[in-house]
Amino acid sequence: MVATALKLETCLKNSSNASPSPHRSLQGILERLNAGEVVIGDGGFVFALEKRGYVKAGPWTPEAAVEHPEAVRQLHREFLRAGSNVMQTFTFYASEDKLENRGNYYFEHVEEAVWAVEALKASGKPVAATMCIGPEGDLHGVTPGECAVRLVKAGAAIVGVNCHFDPTISLQTVKLMKEGLQAAGLKAHLMSQPLAYHTPDCGKQGFIDLPEFPFGLEPRVATRWDIQKYAREAYNLGVRFIGGCCGFEPYHIRAIAEELAPERGFLPPASEKHGSWGSGLNMHTKPWVRARARKEYWENLRIASGRPYNPAMSKPDAWGVTKGTSLLMQQKEATTEQQLKELFEKQKFRSA
Repeated sequence: MVATALKLETCLKNSSNASPSPHRSLQGILERLNAGEVVIGDGGFVFALEKRGYVKAGPWTPEAAVEHPEAVRQLHREFLRAGSNVMQTFTFYASEDKLENRGNYYFEHVEEAVWAVEALKASGKPVAATMCIGPEGDLHGVTPGECAVRLVKAGAAIVGVNCHFDPTISLQTVKLMKEGLQAAGLKAHLMSQPLAYHTPDCGKQGFIDLPEFPFGLEPRVATRWDIQKYAREAYNLGVRFIGGCCGFEPYHIRAIAEELAPERGFLPPASEKHGSWGSGLNMHTKPWVRARARKEYWENLRIASGRPYNPAMSKPDAWGVTKGTSLLMQQKEATTEQQLKELFEKQKFRSA
């Protein structure tokens, strides 16, 4: 999971196995973006490592970086081989208080994000600031356009969104940010790192309100073809820093790299064996599977869920709480049965 919504990014050199890039000599992230190069981000580290048994869901702390560094290193290698040319350090929730107990996602409030940008700007390095918000804006009702304006005025060179919402909703939010910047006469590079889960039924706080969060989200996972579509739509919107957050696995990143290969000038090493759009299927033993080795088939396929009695959408858990509410205060001990009982009573009262 990459929900640390403010990031200082380090551009890595393209893999030595890759074909030459037209911008290979540009190493700085702003130099690359200023030249119009597509920068592909990485994916969801916490969710991927939790699935592999290295991180505990709930605290979401990055203890695997110390306890199992080889697992973290391997996931970095996989994202890099799939096409990422930016690696983020695995430091989500790595503050002392978060390591001791549970916490909340980082930047859902633009005021806090601005403070962080101002602090990081003093480093002299480029600052990329993304927020965990949807089209409704932050939890205090500040619109995405105004959020972008405040972040850029504070010193962010790259702004956008990450986590909480799917690619479609995230790009809607980035579009509003872009329009806000244009109206204010400001310029910044745009960045998008959404979930790899479909979330059309989410409320203002995104997928954490869905009853499936975090252990029943698999039926919502985006296919690689969904992500190729997302990459193209992001590029057409003017987004040049394109990656993913929770749920994004290396094959999702590979889908971005394959879709944008014409613009980047090369395919990642992970695409060498099977080609793009399932072209490797033309060697399958079954003729009807061989017939699927084409872009048109996968672009137009209506995916079945295989769950005949399940609803198409979920009803989010609307607890009606936001930052500062006593229910969200930090506590070091696990939630007790009595506390749960009180929570359920409050929820029942709100639903009545």
